[in-house]
Amino acid sequence: MLIEQLQDRIPDFAKDVRLNLSSMLSDESLVEQTRYGLFLACAVATRSPAVMLAFEELAAKKLSLAAVSGAKAAASVMAMNNVYYRFVHLASNKEYGAMPARLRMNVIGSPGVDRIDFELWSLAVSAINGCGACIDAHEKVLQGAGVAGVTIQTAVRFAAIIQSSAVAIEANGVARVTSE
Repeated sequence: MLIEQLQDRIPDFAKDVRLNLSSMLSDESLVEQTRYGLFLACAVATRSPAVMLAFEELAAKKLSLAAVSGAKAAASVMAMNNVYYRFVHLASNKEYGAMPARLRMNVIGSPGVDRIDFELWSLAVSAINGCGACIDAHEKVLQGAGVAGVTIQTAVRFAAIIQSSAVAIEANGVARVTSE
């Protein structure tokens, strides 16, 4: 599915989402690998087959195989970490925070792509998944590496746009099915 077809599937009730998606796709404020890896990692995090397919096609034209793999790895490892660390953060019993996580996450130390890109992708996925502990951890690493606040904000803004696109498309499909 081409990205244009995805845009066409966003219903009129989500016109702002469609306009934001269009604006995001033409935004070149991030370098190509950072931008397209971010698009793909966020698309995977939405869990929407249509969004994943469209952004994977788009990313495949712009990214190396290692970058595609890195973006998918960021989404995958954050899916695990965001559940675990959100639980640790939200649980009233703080004993869990002192326990070893016992989760393999070697990809974070050796992602096969630029570490700053991987951190930015991980931050954006963590924003989609709603894990405050992971957001804080990744934002701290990015700030420590000198990444500008506007770059971090752009990554999270793009995550919000991609997530809202998935919601609009999936909601429209549900509306069509239930009205038939």
